[in-house]
Amino acid sequence: MARSLYIHWPFCLAKCPYCDFNSHVRGRTDMAVWEAALLADMRAEFASVENEESLLSIFFGGGTPSLMPPALVASLLREAEKLWGFAENIEITLEGNPSSVEAANFADLASAGINRVSLGVQSLRDDVLRFLGRLHGANEALDALETAQKLFSRVSIDLIYARPDQTPDEWRQELSEALALGTSHMSLYQLTIEPTTRFATDVRLGRFNPLEDDPAADLFALTRAMTDEAGLPAYEISNHAKPGEESRHNLTYWRYRDYHGIGPGAHGRRGGIGTTRHKKPENFLASIDRQGDGIAEHRILDNREQASEAILMGLRLADGIDLAELESRFGISRGGLIDEKKLALYRNLGLIWTMDGRLGVSEAGMPLLDGLLGELVPEELVSS
Repeated sequence: MARSLYIHWPFCLAKCPYCDFNSHVRGRTDMAVWEAALLADMRAEFASVENEESLLSIFFGGGTPSLMPPALVASLLREAEKLWGFAENIEITLEGNPSSVEAANFADLASAGINRVSLGVQSLRDDVLRFLGRLHGANEALDALETAQKLFSRVSIDLIYARPDQTPDEWRQELSEALALGTSHMSLYQLTIEPTTRFATDVRLGRFNPLEDDPAADLFALTRAMTDEAGLPAYEISNHAKPGEESRHNLTYWRYRDYHGIGPGAHGRRGGIGTTRHKKPENFLASIDRQGDGIAEHRILDNREQASEAILMGLRLADGIDLAELESRFGISRGGLIDEKKLALYRNLGLIWTMDGRLGVSEAGMPLLDGLLGELVPEELVSS
């Protein structure tokens, strides 16, 4: 059963123009109300499944969880341990912005039980940070990172590249500086223009043009080469880590394992049922008052839908998927999981590899991942 817990904190100081996550800006937040609501949601989620095992990972995402009072974080962790119990060496991650205000809370967050942080640095260039709508500067981010590395056993940073007009030389220099910071994990995302964001409006109005596909592919290849050489190879299409430092929580998603999700907009999957919480904070609180949890939708996931999602997620990973395990898990034959003719074609082209029953996307194929997924997964599996 589920051995991971996701907790969503929906509040931010400002909405970044590229962000389409469930985040909200509010002038005032009643922490006592939110503590009671999140604890109630957690207890209801625990009660939904019997015979639970101890938690292997917890992830505070957002929004900006580093804005949470450390006392609230500590309260939620105490309750999670009381309900599920913690596995030895549990990974407890909190996402945060690298501002001086939030860095001031790092010591208390570490005392509360956080042992891994993921900092949204996004760039080491002040002009880029302004373009991205970030509230911190590059030097402030470096100071926050230094503080985090002293207090937490594991630290990851996020960077955004493939920005408008970005050149290979510019990215090579910036990524070199980032690698020299000594973190054990890096999430390196190409800038994508999501349809509901302010950047989508800016592009439509001609305020800037996204980087074209071919230059972006060149930066992707450069990123893979540099991180590999630095000892942080890609274990997922956008995530790089020293061996053993991979995000255990995120691997739960990519390996399509069950997890609990609480808080506004959180998704969960346990026992063949998908859950979705109310996204708007006020609606989430009203749901807690009305029914004792924040769930907006329970949905039964049939085996074909689960198998499709497991393949789509698993092929993002460098080690790919185990087809025999998926056949056994979902009761679907290999031919129903993968288009064998397309598999043979793309394997011959060097875009796909197979070894010891596993199937994965090659280094050459990763830039074409979305297209390959559309080709490899049978239409009847996706559309079931």
